Amino acid sequence: MALPTLRIIGFILGIFLVTLAASMLIPMFTLLVFEQTDDLQAFVWASLITVSCGVALVMPGRPALTQLRPRDMYFLTTMSWLVVCCFAALPMMLIQHISYTDAFFETMSGITTTGSTVLSGLDSASPGLLMWRSMLQWLGGIGFIGMAVAILPLLRVGGMRLFQTESSDWSQKAMPRSHMMAQSILLIYVALTFLCGLAYWLSGMTPFEAVNHAMTTIATGGYSTSDSSMGNFSPAAHWTAIVFMALGGLPFILMVSTLRGNRYALFADQQVRGFLAFLALTCIAFAVWLWLHSDYPFLDALRIVSLNVVSVVTTTGFALGDYTLWGDFAVLAFFYLTFVGGCSGSTAGGLKIFRFQVAYSLLRTYLRQLVHPRAIIKQQYNGHTLDEEIVRSILTFSFFFTITIGVLALSLALLGLDPITALTGAATAVCNVGPGLGPIIGPAGNFSTLPDAAKWLLSAGMLLGRLEIITVLVLMTRVFWRH
Repeated sequence: MALPTLRIIGFILGIFLVTLAASMLIPMFTLLVFEQTDDLQAFVWASLITVSCGVALVMPGRPALTQLRPRDMYFLTTMSWLVVCCFAALPMMLIQHISYTDAFFETMSGITTTGSTVLSGLDSASPGLLMWRSMLQWLGGIGFIGMAVAILPLLRVGGMRLFQTESSDWSQKAMPRSHMMAQSILLIYVALTFLCGLAYWLSGMTPFEAVNHAMTTIATGGYSTSDSSMGNFSPAAHWTAIVFMALGGLPFILMVSTLRGNRYALFADQQVRGFLAFLALTCIAFAVWLWLHSDYPFLDALRIVSLNVVSVVTTTGFALGDYTLWGDFAVLAFFYLTFVGGCSGSTAGGLKIFRFQVAYSLLRTYLRQLVHPRAIIKQQYNGHTLDEEIVRSILTFSFFFTITIGVLALSLALLGLDPITALTGAATAVCNVGPGLGPIIGPAGNFSTLPDAAKWLLSAGMLLGRLEIITVLVLMTRVFWRH
């Protein structure tokens, strides 16, 4: 990679670090409001270290007449997540006095909106730390993506390409200029966060709890201010979480199109209709099953099931009780739901609904072709022709997505983890869901007792899942580094 290219990548990473250091002022202000200044020094030192490194990268300036190629954007995308995560872990390590491994794991889980945690005692934790965890998920959900799309066009390095490397969305641009699109996405993101926080506050949460949960709900991240997650709050808060988690799983680009006058852009989309229909049918069917096999009234069963199902499908990670105690059927069902994910172009992880829809379309076409061998059947999805490039990308991603989970699970088993913990831990990391299954990493547990090597492997799995596998794997090929 040429020196001017490395310089401009360093320049952009420096901007990210300066932005990260500035964002640390918010938890500092939170500590001052709550008059708990014991942890203030940790954020001061972390921000000084971060801003110093950021300024050092920015100081050489941006090389003139340097354009980043698509291959450079893959490198920049991966490095931005890694570098930001390395520095964002500093406050957690200094406040909690935990190892850097635990701090990095917690931070990677936050930035990738996974929601897995190694921390306990959250009900009495530092308000600055809780705010920082929530902010990491909010920024990771779409904030840093939006900033990248807004900043890079100003540097004439193709910001839209960076957005595409972080999402498999192949829809059309909602606006002619990528920075205008980024501004609109951020505006919608902030508006939804505000509305979610207001709804949480009206449901009985304190303003602090409402702000924290609003950020992690819209980001489909799942960090909570309580060890009991959503079990610590009212039924009204549960329904609020269900609605806004589902909104976080919708494509933000289509929300922009809807607000700009195309009233049917969102709900006319085949992916959105399939996503909402899947949630509704799964929640109702599962609620009926729980109602018949427990003492819950139907409305309570519907609320409890809906929160857990929507949380897992949108890869948020909130939990309402330990659903692994509902029986073997529930355990297996939630394991399958781990892989589904939200819509492409949302903050959710997983395989994404549209890949299942395209796979079904391909299967249906194949079966029809068997019956009518000479027929020419046109394959379409959402009004677009399914050309060879789209089909190839979906098959490639799905294959390596599955292989990544399998290899990660085997690696965790080699470290001594039991099969349930290894398999569900790998799946929940790559799908960015949060809790796994079993007594150790299930909804009632956390990841603190896992060996350090397992935490590093799971951190890598979170990054691979968040950047949709191929973005990172391409860096491991010989042809990428060939001049």
